[in-house]
Amino acid sequence: MAVQSKELPPWGYAVAGATGAVIANALVYPLDIVKTRLQVQVKRDPGATDTNPADGQHYTSALDAIGKIVKDDGVPGLYAGMAGSLIGVASTNFAYFYWYTVVRGLYLTSRQLSKPPSTAVELSLGAVAGALAQLFTIPVSVVTTRQQTQPRGERKGLFDTGREVVNSEDGVSGLWRGLKASLVLVVNPAITYGAYQRLREILFSGKQNLRPWEAFLLGSLSKMLATVATQPLIVAKVGLQSKPPPAREGKPFKTFGEVMLYIIEREGVLGLFKGIGPQITKGLLVQGFLMMTKERMELLFVVLFSYLRKIRTEKLQKVADMAADKAKSVAPITTK
Repeated sequence: MAVQSKELPPWGYAVAGATGAVIANALVYPLDIVKTRLQVQVKRDPGATDTNPADGQHYTSALDAIGKIVKDDGVPGLYAGMAGSLIGVASTNFAYFYWYTVVRGLYLTSRQLSKPPSTAVELSLGAVAGALAQLFTIPVSVVTTRQQTQPRGERKGLFDTGREVVNSEDGVSGLWRGLKASLVLVVNPAITYGAYQRLREILFSGKQNLRPWEAFLLGSLSKMLATVATQPLIVAKVGLQSKPPPAREGKPFKTFGEVMLYIIEREGVLGLFKGIGPQITKGLLVQGFLMMTKERMELLFVVLFSYLRKIRTEKLQKVADMAADKAKSVAPITTK
């Protein structure tokens, strides 16, 4: 990312990151629906068939899920909860990139380093930024996950779904359901952006501005590494935030460890990696488009800020010249 090289304020990087994330997620949103549906379907009991609490369907693959969703709900079914999801994506990425820029800038300033931080430091800085971002944005994630997994006849809007969460047995705290899992999952963006920085230094050393395909490649590779490493936690987080499976008779999960144990008992360890196909595909495309768009947005902001600074300098110079001319005109009077 080279966040210090382009000399933008933190909000500039935050807007660039949020814009890239919204565009990227809007392009591949159906994959988000598919991976969420695959991740919440669990076996009711050993030997039974996987069913999805949203519609009672059993999905054997990502393509099978797409076909059945379109058959039941039409093409709009692939975009259920999209508005809330994009709001969550925008807020999460704005917060992440803002805090990442601030935290990384403070670290570099305090240490006065002559070379980029180590991989361990990059991961730590990313984790701190991710934790701060999650605290402020997880309610939107909870509501969006609930929307994506609601049965067709029970689907509600963003705010109505939020009220449903608040009116449940957890109360307002239900909006932060899965917070512990989310805080653990900050290792995902930490690995992603730590790997992005390291791969950039290895593959494109000394290059300040990346071409679109270069940013796409780095974003995709870094996200793939992070997804494989954290998939069990991603599945557990989705289980925490969605409605409990029928076998639990309405009793919600309390911890992501409880979700993981429930899945392992019914589906084995590989159940923790269900939905990894669309998860990785979505991650590759989203992160690739995100970083590609973010790099372009940062360059656009650099040009815009340079232009605004130039205009401001010219105006200040004009004011200074006018003041100097006025001073010259009154000088003979004041010296008499």
